[in-house]
Amino acid sequence: MATTTIGGKAEAVVARILERKGYKILAQNWKTKVCEIDVIANKDSVVYFVEVKYRQGAEQGSGLEHITPQKLNRIKFAVRVWCHANNWDGDCRILGAEVSGMSYEAIELVEID
Repeated sequence: MATTTIGGKAEAVVARILERKGYKILAQNWKTKVCEIDVIANKDSVVYFVEVKYRQGAEQGSGLEHITPQKLNRIKFAVRVWCHANNWDGDCRILGAEVSGMSYEAIELVEID
């Protein structure tokens, strides 16, 4: 399966789980020419920017370990771009979501920053 297909499926799983937890999904796979955010959601007047990482098995290590300081800086830049484009000056949080397994069922959601 192509990486973009796998990533898109993992992002869809995370979006569905967030919706079940009461989040409103604002965007999935939001992109500009210079940055992207996997899932953007809103709950209780806070906008959440979610970086989704998929790992097929534990031998690949934690997906969240692959959110390097450089990747986090790119995410923060994308958050600023989105906030500016959407005139948002309220609370924002960055979350990392790890989806694993062939069935895309295990998920860990943690705040990063």
